[in-house]
Amino acid sequence: MSRAIAGPEIERLIQLLAKLPGLGPRSARRAALHLVKKREQLLGPLSEAMAVARERIVVCARCGNVDTSDPCGLCTDPRRDDGLIVVVADISDLWALERSGAVSGRYHVLGGVLSALDGVRPEHLSLDALVERASDPAVKELILALSATVDGQTTAHFITDLLAHLPVKVTRLAHGVPVGGELDYLDDGTLAAAIRQRTGF
Repeated sequence: MSRAIAGPEIERLIQLLAKLPGLGPRSARRAALHLVKKREQLLGPLSEAMAVARERIVVCARCGNVDTSDPCGLCTDPRRDDGLIVVVADISDLWALERSGAVSGRYHVLGGVLSALDGVRPEHLSLDALVERASDPAVKELILALSATVDGQTTAHFITDLLAHLPVKVTRLAHGVPVGGELDYLDDGTLAAAIRQRTGF
């Protein structure tokens, strides 16, 4: 068992940082040390920003995004296409698509994907709200922007069946060779998907 090298306050900071994705105990210790060294420039402003975030951040009741207002800024943006809803598993997926600048429609965050192993069932996801939104005559297309994992594809098939009675067009993201990717480094599944979904040149 390792001994505590610093006081309990610093050790607690390290333990909390270690719970963040991508940070293990060693990375958390380095991050904590950096924050402590830069107390005035980083630690104070960071703690204030976190306190404000804790008070003001809410989940959008319409799409499931996080923002400081409900409905969120994406849902109230009049420049967005109401006829297009992009379905994502998590907020991180929404943010990734927004960074790409490729989406001009609305979003719907499911809150995860179906997973028998993890015990995630249809009632755990925001599926009823999705069906309700897709039933709006203004909605023409739903893009299923779910990962190409077994759970992601299972969820996509489940949603497709769920919406089969509606006149809305259901599409999914293309799978295949990434931009800048070299064929030699791609796995067999990605190459097979790229061949199946080839397009005209």
